[in-house]
Amino acid sequence: MENVLAILLAGGTGERLYPLTRETAKPAVPFGGAYRIIDFTLSNCINSDLRRILVLTQYKALDLIRHLRDGWNILSPELGEYIEVLPPMRRVSEDYWYQGTADAVFQNFQSIEAEAPTSTLILAADHIYKMNYREMLDWHRRHNADITIATIRMPPSAAVRFGIAEIDENYRITGFEEKPQHGNPVPSRFDPDMVSVSMGVYLFETKVLLDALHEDSQAADSAHDFGKDVIPRILNKTRVIAYDFRDLNAKQSRYWRDVGTLDAYYEANMDLVDVVPEFNLYDHSWPIRTNVTQQPPAKFVFAQEGRRMGVAVDSVVSAGSIISGGRVLHCVLSPAVRVNSYCEVEYSILMPGCEIGRYSRIRRAIVNTGVKVPDSSVIGFDLEADRAKGYHVTEGGIVVVA
Repeated sequence: MENVLAILLAGGTGERLYPLTRETAKPAVPFGGAYRIIDFTLSNCINSDLRRILVLTQYKALDLIRHLRDGWNILSPELGEYIEVLPPMRRVSEDYWYQGTADAVFQNFQSIEAEAPTSTLILAADHIYKMNYREMLDWHRRHNADITIATIRMPPSAAVRFGIAEIDENYRITGFEEKPQHGNPVPSRFDPDMVSVSMGVYLFETKVLLDALHEDSQAADSAHDFGKDVIPRILNKTRVIAYDFRDLNAKQSRYWRDVGTLDAYYEANMDLVDVVPEFNLYDHSWPIRTNVTQQPPAKFVFAQEGRRMGVAVDSVVSAGSIISGGRVLHCVLSPAVRVNSYCEVEYSILMPGCEIGRYSRIRRAIVNTGVKVPDSSVIGFDLEADRAKGYHVTEGGIVVVA
């Protein structure tokens, strides 16, 4: 993997995750209690022995940069290893902000040329999955590919949200349609009842990448996006191969989640608290790393007779949390959360440092970082009342308390 450069796209505005992204970039949003969203892609890189990583930032990046500085300073510059943040400095045109995913990489093409990698891996920083990129690289080289795109099988109903690949019997991608709205997407070559969805994981031969980016930069009608523009434009000019994603745990289904919306973010967190979760955080062969702050152990108090004890069932409870005479069911608790006496919190995500006041009842909610919920609050039982209080309610009925 020493000849591969990884580029993480971490500059999106995160509008669909608002208000969780009001103060921070989407890849820095807490996930799964102890982690940030970007930790999963970075862990895939490190576990795959990929040690040259550029992170392209843009919006509200301070929290993200600090997280990388404090939690991901694990590589050795003396050995040519690094995780380096590249801020959005326009190197080519007069406009300041990146115009799309391809434009973000294009504006940093000189950094790619300076590293001179044989292959370049383009990754989204806001997906939850486990993938050994070494296996994808082996597949790429075995098929003599110019570009390899990781795909995953999904029901046809999901096609409107993703790029759909048409794949022939030799795994070559012969067609690519971004978010088709016509209701008749091309069936997957691997399963006719499914479609092959692009995971936003692109492995390029570096020369092919740079040539494609320069060509795209000159196209006046381009949105400068890999899925919309770059890939469809070069399908007939280069050898583009599909890599059908294989989950690292063969006993489980292929797990990949794009947590770009509040409902998707909520569901992916809830996946973690199942008795046998599809996505296993406790896999010691594929550790998920993060910035670990010093916290005392989680604490559960008030077990006196005649008084409700502090208890959490089917939940993830992070360090520093205190459940003081409350009841927590099927929840994800981030570090330093406090649930006070006589509370009932169910099917919810409690972000770092939030506190739930006594006698409160909360169901199907996301309580944002640092929020103090007043005593006797009732959230998630009457959505119209929640909207009237100024809370954000998603299409799926999840209440976000910010």
